[in-house]
Amino acid sequence: MLHFILQLKGKIQAWLCIAQITLLVALVNGYDKEMTVYVDAGKKECLYHTVKAGETIDFEYQVIDGGHGDLDISFALLDPIGLVIVSDYKKPENMHQHEVQTEGDYRFCFDNSFSMFNRKTVFFELIVERAGEGPSDEQWKQQVDELSGLSPDEYYDMKVQDIMDFIGRIRQQLTKARQLQDLLRSHEARDRNQAEANFQVVNNWSMLQMSAMIGVGLIQVFMLRSIFETRGRMHHFWRKLGI
Repeated sequence: MLHFILQLKGKIQAWLCIAQITLLVALVNGYDKEMTVYVDAGKKECLYHTVKAGETIDFEYQVIDGGHGDLDISFALLDPIGLVIVSDYKKPENMHQHEVQTEGDYRFCFDNSFSMFNRKTVFFELIVERAGEGPSDEQWKQQVDELSGLSPDEYYDMKVQDIMDFIGRIRQQLTKARQLQDLLRSHEARDRNQAEANFQVVNNWSMLQMSAMIGVGLIQVFMLRSIFETRGRMHHFWRKLGI
């Protein structure tokens, strides 16, 4: 009977550990959004997101296509009452971090009003998470010192908390790695768009030059034939001019 009770207690503790880890993963995920927006010439596009006090906003953007124009955009981050927190003027890319003190709807605005003809394609990533996730080195040392003199249940709770904190730190590192991958992908998209734009310009200029060469050649042939053709109208015209 005692053996059965111990097995049951072990299973309950295992299920509690799994539930706590699952809850931690749900809590540390926060909010993560990637999007590509198009800002027409002379227009301004704004996006809104609700952020709670104590959370941190990580915002990064990059202009990947300028519509055969400059790769730049103006950006502004505004708090719920409309005060400007950060602002950029005609920049190709930038990243900002802000610790939220006031809860509410924060506004993220891309301004292309300075451009008269070119539409801008902007890639951005928004991450909202709780500030200070994961213990620091000093906290780890303090936890090690507290392990002495603990009961089995207290030691178990401590280990579960360690696992939860460790998962939070892993999540942070994975988020940083994915941010770097997104940045490299946005750079690749911008370079590809620029290469395609240059390719189109070279093709158009080459077609113009070929058309001009063919036209000049046809005109030269026509002029030579008209000079030596005695029965044509152009021959009489050249003779009047003394050629």
